[in-house]
Amino acid sequence: MRTIKTITLLGAGNVANHLGKALLNNGFSINQVYSKSIDNTYILASELNAMPCDDTKFLTNESDLYLVCIKDDFIEEIVNQLLFTNKMVAHTSGSVAMDILSKFDNYGILYPLQTFSKDKEVTISDVPFCIEANNATNEQTLLELGKKLSNSVHKINSEQRKTIHLAAVFACNFSNHMYAIAENILTQNNLDFSLLKPLILETAKKVQNNTPSTIQTGPAIRNDDDVIKNQLEMLADSKDYQDIYKLITDNIIDGKL
Repeated sequence: MRTIKTITLLGAGNVANHLGKALLNNGFSINQVYSKSIDNTYILASELNAMPCDDTKFLTNESDLYLVCIKDDFIEEIVNQLLFTNKMVAHTSGSVAMDILSKFDNYGILYPLQTFSKDKEVTISDVPFCIEANNATNEQTLLELGKKLSNSVHKINSEQRKTIHLAAVFACNFSNHMYAIAENILTQNNLDFSLLKPLILETAKKVQNNTPSTIQTGPAIRNDDDVIKNQLEMLADSKDYQDIYKLITDNIIDGKL
């Protein structure tokens, strides 16, 4: 197993902010923070007692691990700019294959299964981490690193990770978009979104101890045609919302899971 003491962060966004602080708080040293956005780089580097860097040619080869926490579309571009191949490199993406790092001798995945926002605290110890690496030694290294951050660390291969990420899009991103639609509907009628917050919280609580399909409620699961027809008419001025309502309603009624 390799010893990881010093880390360079590639990225200064939401994931880099949370992981960087968690790593620092758990005894790791952050050498450098890289980002094309110099303002974000300086802010995060200052918080992590690290050197800021906005050009990959100024990245040193002195860290034990180079952790890539940038948008999926730019991972390949950035890692191809790294001039060394003998250091350990890992990325944090849920959907990008590990092979994108294959130019390096030692590489892997440290994927935190959570939604991150800079200004919202997250208990990292509760976040599941998905680990993968190009050999058993690197896998064990990343597993041990993950265990210093979280109580939930799992060996997950690339195909499994892509499946988890797809499921997470439905569970997190799509559900949040539904909240946004609900807020818009209420706002258009001079009503406050806070009215729905107890309902949203209760739904989230239920799913902790139940299979989601068994706790489904609402007009679709009841086949309440009159309510469904009336609500579709209420959405007549918004074809997009109407289509979404009908698609999901039909899926629930048909039981297509």
